[in-house]
Amino acid sequence: MEHDDAPLDLSDRIADVDERFAGTELDASRWWPHYTPHWSSRARSAARFSVDDGLELRIDEDTPPWAPEWDGDVRVSHLQTGQRSGPLGSGAGQHRFRSGLVVREEQPEHRLWLPHFGVIEARLCAVRHPDAMVALWAIGFEDAPEDCGEICIAEIFGSDLDDEGGWVGVGVKPQNDPRLTREFDRVRVDGDLTRPHDYAVEWMPDRLRFFIDGRRVATVRQAIDYPVQLMLDLYELPSADRPRDTAALPHRFRVERVRSFPPA
Repeated sequence: MEHDDAPLDLSDRIADVDERFAGTELDASRWWPHYTPHWSSRARSAARFSVDDGLELRIDEDTPPWAPEWDGDVRVSHLQTGQRSGPLGSGAGQHRFRSGLVVREEQPEHRLWLPHFGVIEARLCAVRHPDAMVALWAIGFEDAPEDCGEICIAEIFGSDLDDEGGWVGVGVKPQNDPRLTREFDRVRVDGDLTRPHDYAVEWMPDRLRFFIDGRRVATVRQAIDYPVQLMLDLYELPSADRPRDTAALPHRFRVERVRSFPPA
């Protein structure tokens, strides 16, 4: 992974989407409030959230595991900007995170907000708890099964935060795209990551440049040439050595904005 110091300058660029979560309702023309429900169901994967001039995703004490058959006790509150999967009983669906997955509930197709090159940026607040993880991913919409790579714009585990700062994961994960190789790095960021910070990728045909608060932290020289959907995630991850910390709930993931800019 290549590194340099040139900052991200958006001062003369106009966003094609500038989502501030204004008002009190989620914009259904942009967001599908379920976490890959084809592997589970809309009921089990439904996001718990509020919109009030900003978005708050939430995991409560009574939030069920989203897909016990495939993912154990993992709980998720999540929004995504597209939805595509195959028929009931098939293995076709977005975000094939393990082998052997089977569509358990057939889903309608939604082509909502699907960037293809340009800049994707979000201002969000991490959650400092060892069981929590927040993320902004862009994954292939999968018009073809191999068009499924992941652009990890920010992935922050609560266990990686401390009083001086924390570690943020950025980069590219192939998932099931044979044309990609894993280039993923953890970047140290100073300051309180539970406060708002800007996380961005500048996505070009031959490379992707990653930024935190406008500072370039990594460059990946790989080609991803297909539409992606955005994935805003709050996870509660089970621990093998301690019981679920219900006293710490609810976990709350604050997102102030998400923007995309067309290619310069």
